[in-house]
Amino acid sequence: MKKLTVTLAATTALAALPGLAFAQETAAETPDITPYIFTTLLFLIGGFLVFWMAAGFAMLEAGLVRSKNVTMQLTKNVALFSIAAIMYWLIGFNLMYPGDGWLITGVMGPLFAVTSLEPVGLGADAAALDYASAGSDFFFQLMFCATTASIVSGTLAERIKLWPFLIFVAILTGVIYPIEASWQWGGGFLSEMGFSDFAGSTLVHAAGGFAALAGALILGPRIGKYKEGRVIPMPGSNLALATLGTFILWLGWFGFNGGSQLAAGTVGDVTDVSRIFANTNMAAAAGAVTALILTQLLFKKPDLTMVLNGALAGLVSITAGPLDPTLFGALWIGAVGGVIVVFTVPMLDKMKIDDVVGAIPVHLLAGLWGTFAVPFYTADTSFVTQIIGFAIIGAFTFIVSGIVWLILKATMGIRVTEEDEINGLDMAELGMEAYPEFKAG
Repeated sequence: MKKLTVTLAATTALAALPGLAFAQETAAETPDITPYIFTTLLFLIGGFLVFWMAAGFAMLEAGLVRSKNVTMQLTKNVALFSIAAIMYWLIGFNLMYPGDGWLITGVMGPLFAVTSLEPVGLGADAAALDYASAGSDFFFQLMFCATTASIVSGTLAERIKLWPFLIFVAILTGVIYPIEASWQWGGGFLSEMGFSDFAGSTLVHAAGGFAALAGALILGPRIGKYKEGRVIPMPGSNLALATLGTFILWLGWFGFNGGSQLAAGTVGDVTDVSRIFANTNMAAAAGAVTALILTQLLFKKPDLTMVLNGALAGLVSITAGPLDPTLFGALWIGAVGGVIVVFTVPMLDKMKIDDVVGAIPVHLLAGLWGTFAVPFYTADTSFVTQIIGFAIIGAFTFIVSGIVWLILKATMGIRVTEEDEINGLDMAELGMEAYPEFKAG
């Protein structure tokens, strides 16, 4: 007791000193810059991890197409990311996050509100200290936009023309994706309705899947894929590349889901980011293992491509709600994603929907499952609301994408000639090959 009394007295005396009092007053007036700095850093780190997913999609697709089409897929992936970056700056970002500038409240933001950044050398007194820098926010959100377009690329591989595809990408990334994403993440009507999609099982992955499905139905299957009621296998050229692509995507997903916490300035926020990382990883692992076991049981031998897609389906499944589940919850949610892939890939073939890389099962159908699973662990969410939100996003993206594909088909054509498809798009569209040394003869 005596020690405490002396300490309190000493503290009181020190506080009375003019210099110390001034220091305490100055400290009280100094704004807390910690949330701004760490959230900005989270967006930048998360953003470049999601950017690396562009390499993952490129490698996955290059591995799962035949060698005569590899250069085309690589070209599409570099071009689509670059187009997305420009379109999201020109139209998309402010269309997706209109603030108070809605053209139609909760539905449609402003067109051509070109994104600008803070001035060089921004002072703390002029910064939005409760959030993050505009540059980091724009950079992070752009990566999600580009991911949506990457999903479409793989489904339509080996028979689509380059330039019609890139025109579609410009419309998807500049208009279609920003509008539907604004309904949730921009504070639109789905957000008001209570729909929940933490990192984009519906807004990114299912939307990309719906755009791909519309394209696949209008484009038609590859020549020789379906003959006399049979599905003709068309093995990919390089499963090592496909596996590398999957691991790159797995890595990038930590930025995808973790960065979507949108805050890192407190102990709670950073701890939640770590929880998201752990759940994301568990779901991917469960999806891969489930696909491994199921293909052994059903086909008598494990199927590597199914295992790769099982991991990706597990990742898509947890993306709508990666924070709230336990590790066991993440495991079983991801495992169901693996089941979905194994059973729906052959189902699409029976329907004669040719999806070269399995993007529709992985992104659309596992996205549906992940969105529906949110209320199992997240409070104040509803299974009915989740299904309604998914249906609205799906209908909008599918219908508008279908209209764009039909216009492109009628005006400039979207499919290469039969001869060009047989010879390969690398030479027909680009005049170069990925593996020229291995040319027959």
